[in-house]
Amino acid sequence: MKADPAVQRRLLDLAEVDAELTRLAHRRRTLPEHAALTEAEAAVRAGKDKLVEVETAAGDLDRDIRRIERDVEGVRARTERDNTMLASAGIGAKQATDIQHELETLARRQSVLEDEQLEIMEQREAVGVDVEHSRGALAAAERELTAITERRDTAIADIDAAEAGRRRAREEVVATVPADVLTVYERRRESRGVGAAPLLQRRCQACRLELDRTAIAELRAAAPDELVHCEECGVILVRTKESGL
Repeated sequence: MKADPAVQRRLLDLAEVDAELTRLAHRRRTLPEHAALTEAEAAVRAGKDKLVEVETAAGDLDRDIRRIERDVEGVRARTERDNTMLASAGIGAKQATDIQHELETLARRQSVLEDEQLEIMEQREAVGVDVEHSRGALAAAERELTAITERRDTAIADIDAAEAGRRRAREEVVATVPADVLTVYERRRESRGVGAAPLLQRRCQACRLELDRTAIAELRAAAPDELVHCEECGVILVRTKESGL
């Protein structure tokens, strides 16, 4: 295929733009914020799970405290009723003995309940500290997630802007390349990742391999407007004054 040397040089401009677009795409995929965001999201999920765990424990203890309070109130009410009956006139000796026995039982029951209540309240106080700590840890994790998300979005916006500029530059170069030459370039780029590369000091700048004497002789004999390819990697080789031919 024939292609004016000036057109071949424009293929190098196109290849450079494509290389920049490839680098930008790689940068987009490998932004450190992606991994940091995954870790931050995991930290937020763990923080939420921990908060649910300690809040559930706190709720269970609160219910236990309310239950014991109701039981204590019931014991106190029964004690007050028995004391009233014991102090009333006309109560028999046997009934008085039974009431006195019940009062002793109620006193022991109240003591046990109050001890249990104190123990649970101490547990609730400790769990309350865990709840506050977990809320603080979750808030910190959410702030970190927000900060990383903002950094990621800023980085992607920068890449988007750079890619938009490079695409415009690509369109400008493509407009100057004949369709048949562009088709060959695009086919090479699709299959090899690079469409065209300069020959510099007898070395292909795509595969970085030095061409042998036979290939160099063939390139030297080829007409300047002949579209030639690297025998090693197959990309379009663009000959310049620095090619060493």
